Amino acid sequence: MAILLLALCSLPALAAPRIGVVTMQPGEIFFERFGHNAIVVDDPAGAGPISYNFGYFDMDEPGFFPRFIRGDMRYMLVALPLADDLAYYDEVGRGVAIQWLDLDPGSATALAAALAVNARPENARYRYDYFTDNCSTRVRDAIDRALGGALQRQLRPRSQGNTYRSEAVRLASPAWWMWLGFDLGLGPAADRPNSLWEDAFVPMRLAAALRDARRADGRPLVAEEVEILPHRIAPEPAGSARPWWPWLLAGSAIAVGLAWLGRRRPSTVAGLALPFWGTAGLASILMLFLWIFTEHCFAWANHNLLLLSPLCLGLLPGAWRIARGRDGGRTFRQLLWVVAGSAALAAFLAWLPALPQRNGHWIALLLPLHVAFAWALTPGGPNPADWRRGP
Repeated sequence: MAILLLALCSLPALAAPRIGVVTMQPGEIFFERFGHNAIVVDDPAGAGPISYNFGYFDMDEPGFFPRFIRGDMRYMLVALPLADDLAYYDEVGRGVAIQWLDLDPGSATALAAALAVNARPENARYRYDYFTDNCSTRVRDAIDRALGGALQRQLRPRSQGNTYRSEAVRLASPAWWMWLGFDLGLGPAADRPNSLWEDAFVPMRLAAALRDARRADGRPLVAEEVEILPHRIAPEPAGSARPWWPWLLAGSAIAVGLAWLGRRRPSTVAGLALPFWGTAGLASILMLFLWIFTEHCFAWANHNLLLLSPLCLGLLPGAWRIARGRDGGRTFRQLLWVVAGSAALAAFLAWLPALPQRNGHWIALLLPLHVAFAWALTPGGPNPADWRRGP
């Protein structure tokens, strides 16, 4: 009888599923740059390991692209056999590793049941956010709930100084247009130092955090880590600080050249200013759109609007007149110095300690250019009489 009772008591432990976090390394396509992850449930009573993947979306659903532009995307949780989930990563050469977690049988069983309910069609969809609610944060939150909040308590007080901007720019760096879009398009909200909890929006950061996490009894949370697929393409970009002084040297050198040329060939300088101001104006329209008309909250109140100002579009007619050998007009000369002054204001805001934006390199590059264009295209320098007379 005693042996029978012991056997019966051990059945729940034997039947408890194994829980793992599988992490996929970054790929070469732009939407794969941030890597990926999922939760694996290996139930002894099941047919094989199941991957619970929060990264699926349906481009054919009504209104997908308008919602994508507005920042109101809908992603979904999909449960599928782990082998099926890994087939694509094997094909494209992306490395995959799995961390088997040391969870109590009751916690593992409850997590598996919660994921199964979450994967039902009526529960699977969620509102996606690049930084705060994505495939990796959903994995993080599910593991944290299984641990009774212990993961968050360990990660929230610690930081490596990363920000949403630094991580986005780092991971997007192989594609120049992608890191450029992140760096110019993100506002000051993306520059607050993240805790390790917030860093976990990056799957590889979550894997590193799990590797160091501990259970309540002090044992490591990760019982075993296994490489499933080798990584056969370019590795994850390393983080590095971006010095501002090369940008300042480049901006200053170009500015000196513009100032020198402006006193001799102002029409040539105006011709160079036309594409610069046109590009700046179009970039500012996009930044304003993200701020005013979308829910991409990390793009709001972007200080780069002071460096790439919509006022640049107002300079185009005057620059065109000067390029054709005519006078730009008093309004044009006034607006030149307003644009230069707004760039100087961006430098002042970056110096303030309250919600600064890490755009010092852009200030170092663009502020000298705005001042140089203003000086080169204002004969004899700024004329205070223009301001008194008006246009």
